[in-house]
Amino acid sequence: MEISNSKLTRNILIAMVLGLVLGIIVNQLGWQEEPLVRHQILGGLLKMVGDIFISSLKLLVVPLVFVSLVCGTAAMDDVRKLGKIGLKTVSLYLLTTCIAISIAMALAFVFKPGVGLESIDSGSAVAVEEAPTIWQVITNMFPTNPVKAMAEGNMLQIIVFSILFGLAMVVSGEPGQRVLKLFEDLNEIVLKLVTVLMLIAPYGVFAKITVVFANEGLGAIAQLGMYFGLVILALIVHALVVYPSLLKLLSGLSPIQFLKNFYKVQIFAFSTASSNATLPVTLETAEKKLGVKNSTASFTVPLGATINMDGTAIMQGVATVFIAQLSGIDLSVGQILMVIVTATLASIGTAGVPGVGLVMLTMVLNQVGLPIEKISLIVGIDRILDMLRTAVNVTGDAAVTCIVAKSEGQLDEEVYDSDPDAVS
Repeated sequence: MEISNSKLTRNILIAMVLGLVLGIIVNQLGWQEEPLVRHQILGGLLKMVGDIFISSLKLLVVPLVFVSLVCGTAAMDDVRKLGKIGLKTVSLYLLTTCIAISIAMALAFVFKPGVGLESIDSGSAVAVEEAPTIWQVITNMFPTNPVKAMAEGNMLQIIVFSILFGLAMVVSGEPGQRVLKLFEDLNEIVLKLVTVLMLIAPYGVFAKITVVFANEGLGAIAQLGMYFGLVILALIVHALVVYPSLLKLLSGLSPIQFLKNFYKVQIFAFSTASSNATLPVTLETAEKKLGVKNSTASFTVPLGATINMDGTAIMQGVATVFIAQLSGIDLSVGQILMVIVTATLASIGTAGVPGVGLVMLTMVLNQVGLPIEKISLIVGIDRILDMLRTAVNVTGDAAVTCIVAKSEGQLDEEVYDSDPDAVS
């Protein structure tokens, strides 16, 4: 059974719809407040199923990234290519993040989501992690203990160690080639494990969606409808206009074909709300459906899952303007530019930090002197928006991967242009 076949996709879609409908019904009837439903069903059975589903995906991330990236690096004929690919990839991720927050702020200034809501209660302040400096991030990229990095799921450290290990295999000659054969076999086994674990995907999706909408309902959305709608609009524009335009402009590839090949991963990412949890599916789709060679995909996709946060940048752009309007503060041109620069650089600077969206938003608000306590207003609906943001983030990972692969001659256009359901 293939991960992205039609039957599995149909089952996931059905699970999403059923979970959405059931969650809203439970919320509207107030059953989520009943002790039995809250503790034994929502907080018990369904939470357990959803947590097992996410855990099963996360357990794949470290072995998949390590094995695949070692294979990709060791398979490169010229190790200098890695530097070129890295520069192109990071530059494109920063470019798309800059575009994302610019679009978000432009829409927020036009539609003014915070005007007229000045009296809304901001509640209590939200506690967030302190973001590291850029120098700390660079230092922390290099692990002192690779086993500890893998145990903690520190993706940047795993990526650096995997690249170094792969490069060592390249310069080791025959011993390196023997080890490469072992890693290639391990890579096949890990991909088969992905296929096996996808069998529980519809059940996990149903459980996660049901719990989210049973707890949040539609009331939280209605109170902040303009903010909610603007974030969604900006996400749609970025995913369906910006990425396809860059893909066509920089690679000449068909945006329509890209979306046809990749939309099932977007659905999956929406249900998991985690780029890391979706990473195994994104990586396999990039290779098998988009035709990207493993030597490129194994580097660009995990890196994107770690530092590409276009969806979060969009939330920050709308939220910053929303909070400024709510507070009766007019942002100057200098402050607007500062928000764009800070949020763009923070997409790398906060990689691997828990609660990254709030961390980045706090950094931005501090930078321009806006009240941090008003973040609590948007936390209630952020869980739902997070699902949409993840779908956008993984789309950016794949689009940048295709652009870089095409520029390096690492993309099989015959696979890319094939019927996605016909490719094995």
